Amino acid sequence: MSMITERPVQGRSPGLRGGATDTRDRSGTKRDVRAVVGAYIALTKPRIVELLLVTTVPAMMIAAGGLPDLFLMAIVLVGGATAAGAASALNCYIDRDIDQLMRRTKRRPLPAHSVTPRAVLIFGLALAAFSVVLMAVFTNWLATVLTAAAIVYYDVVYTLWLKRRTPQNTFWGGICGAAPVIIGWAAVTGSVSALGWALFAVVFFWQMPHFYALAIKYKDDYARAGIPMLPVVRSAARVNREILLFTVLTVVASMAAWPLGLGPIYGVTAIVVGALFLLEAVRLAGRSRAGRPLRPMRLFHWSTTYLTILFIAVAVDALL
Repeated sequence: MSMITERPVQGRSPGLRGGATDTRDRSGTKRDVRAVVGAYIALTKPRIVELLLVTTVPAMMIAAGGLPDLFLMAIVLVGGATAAGAASALNCYIDRDIDQLMRRTKRRPLPAHSVTPRAVLIFGLALAAFSVVLMAVFTNWLATVLTAAAIVYYDVVYTLWLKRRTPQNTFWGGICGAAPVIIGWAAVTGSVSALGWALFAVVFFWQMPHFYALAIKYKDDYARAGIPMLPVVRSAARVNREILLFTVLTVVASMAAWPLGLGPIYGVTAIVVGALFLLEAVRLAGRSRAGRPLRPMRLFHWSTTYLTILFIAVAVDALL
């Protein structure tokens, strides 16, 4: 399972005074260890984990009406991070055939042969089991079931089935991406209120403009791998219409959440960042109609900023 290798110990080096041992073997082993640890960390896709936790903590805070129990928060953060890492590692295992065909993913640990497929499968399943057991022991049945369902949905329904068969894969895959909001909420209250579902809707709709922008950038990669992402199989005009539609739905969902239990700080923030998000989507569509270079990563990066600021506002309102 491990890719760590040991060089034969030479004992004494004739070029070292006093018979000092040759430390090259030790430093080489250390480099191997760091490389393997780095590969396993990369399998969990830390940037995705970070973004998921950005939505989980504020959801827990507003559900609790302030700071939730710190031990519970720690459990949900660790359980959520390991669940997301498990789903990502298993995704890497399943997609190892297409990852080696795409420039964006060919440096991932499996295409780069940093780890073996069997090791990745065991690692992903172990993380998944750990996260579900942790949630089962320290939270409640609803949060546990939602955690397990999110892992299964992402890897079985989305990765194995939808991703390779339909251009609607991003839409249906958005369910598991938004799940951390309701998992955090359920961990605090044992149920999910209307506000929890409204915040879930924000993250769900947000994923379409966010990921479609990335798919435009890597359209040729997806085409090479035979993945029917929307920009590969539909016209630029159609893709931009969907980006605009789902950006509007994201902003509408964020405004719908306001009267369900959030205060003026959230409301003003939702209006301002929502307007800027929509402006970026309109700008991308305008560049497409004018035949100018699209620069979709502007929208991609701004969408991340939008979601982060919006959920920070949720957390601030929870404390006031």
